[in-house]
Amino acid sequence: MKNKSQLSIYLIIYSSIAILLLSGLLIWINYFITSTVREVYKKRLFAIAEAGVEYYRWHLNHAPRDYTDGTNRPGPYVHNFYDRLGNLIGNFILDITPPPTGSTIVKIKSTGKLNEYPNLEKVIEVTLGIPSFAKFSVVANDNMRFGPGTYVYGEIHSNKGIRFDGVAYNLVSSALTTYDDPDHTDPEEWAVHTHVNPMDPYPPTPFLNRPDIFKAGRRVGVPNVDFVGITKNLADIKQIASSSGIYIGPSTKQGYEIILKTNDTFDLYRVDEKEQSCYDDSWSIRRKTFIRTFSIPENGVIFVEDNVWVSGQINNKRILIASARFPDELSKRTNIIINQSLKYTNYDGKDVIGLIAQNNILVGLKSEDNLRIDAALIAQNGKVGRLYYPSYCGTYYKRNSITVYGMIGSNMRYGFSWVCSGSIYCSGYKDRYLIYDPNLLFGPPPEFPLTTEFYDILRWQEIK
Repeated sequence: MKNKSQLSIYLIIYSSIAILLLSGLLIWINYFITSTVREVYKKRLFAIAEAGVEYYRWHLNHAPRDYTDGTNRPGPYVHNFYDRLGNLIGNFILDITPPPTGSTIVKIKSTGKLNEYPNLEKVIEVTLGIPSFAKFSVVANDNMRFGPGTYVYGEIHSNKGIRFDGVAYNLVSSALTTYDDPDHTDPEEWAVHTHVNPMDPYPPTPFLNRPDIFKAGRRVGVPNVDFVGITKNLADIKQIASSSGIYIGPSTKQGYEIILKTNDTFDLYRVDEKEQSCYDDSWSIRRKTFIRTFSIPENGVIFVEDNVWVSGQINNKRILIASARFPDELSKRTNIIINQSLKYTNYDGKDVIGLIAQNNILVGLKSEDNLRIDAALIAQNGKVGRLYYPSYCGTYYKRNSITVYGMIGSNMRYGFSWVCSGSIYCSGYKDRYLIYDPNLLFGPPPEFPLTTEFYDILRWQEIK
């Protein structure tokens, strides 16, 4: 009897242990199956959310400025999602954040949902942007020469040759491999070369590694930059300014002066008379007449059908000032002149100025000794620079320093300084600081030329 009792106790104990083990195994199996199923559905939710992102990328590539999913109504926008057998299994919900004025950056938030598990969802947020032409600190369609005293903080590119005797803190490139430098009669040289001692060898001898000059290196024979395509049709900009910006017609005098102000306005003057020329056109104002004060338009576009002098400062504004005269005749093409500093208040992308001239963007004779230009500059058919003024033009013929914070696009040879008798500084600005504004790449001025109509992914984030 005693043995039977002990056996019963053992059976109860072992049975309990077995039941516990079996229960644990069943719980584990259930957890494993549930986790596996949950993981499968997570992947499905992820695929649905990602499909929403890819759909709207496709949509933007066909309609780059449509941020309402073709509805012209505010979102969110819901789309059904089907499996490969054609069964409706869920949907994705799109929230689109359009770019601010002048920017190309779009945000897409896509939420994936399953009909079978309506409480589960996956959320992906993607930031897209179209790169603008302003990816270079300086880009030109002509030969360029950067003399001693030039400091460039940004990429430099020319479709022709570059002689660089300053200091470049980023890549310097040319579409050519070799070229005949027009500044002297030596044999052909490398398309990016320096004459700073020791002077680069002539091709085919490989050029030297010169980190004292080219701190990020140099490249030759790179793809050509389409300079013809960079300048948005100025006639289109005129139409935009006429309909929703500010259009300023011909002055019948020398042009206009625009003085930007930090209270979102600008003063407009008619330039009645320029300073007398001493060697070349002075591009300096002698007499002007105040016309009126304008509020900067909401779209930031100002078009002047005449020459225009620009100076002043903005605060939390994005503007484009374009200058052209129609019909386009070579002898009547217009210029933009900057003799006094043109500044931002904020350097985080909130302030942006773009200047596009039909002909040249110039600094005149009577310019500030230490001139600062915060802007993206494009000379459509001419050059960005300062004319040569000899010593008999007075003390203004030589200036101390110029700083351009932004970018320079010059169809013809750029330059704010002149050398005489080989390499002796004789006119213009002694020191030149060209600093690239990285905010311009995806946040250019309004109506500024873009490199493509297609969006790049700037940021991808799984937020839930």
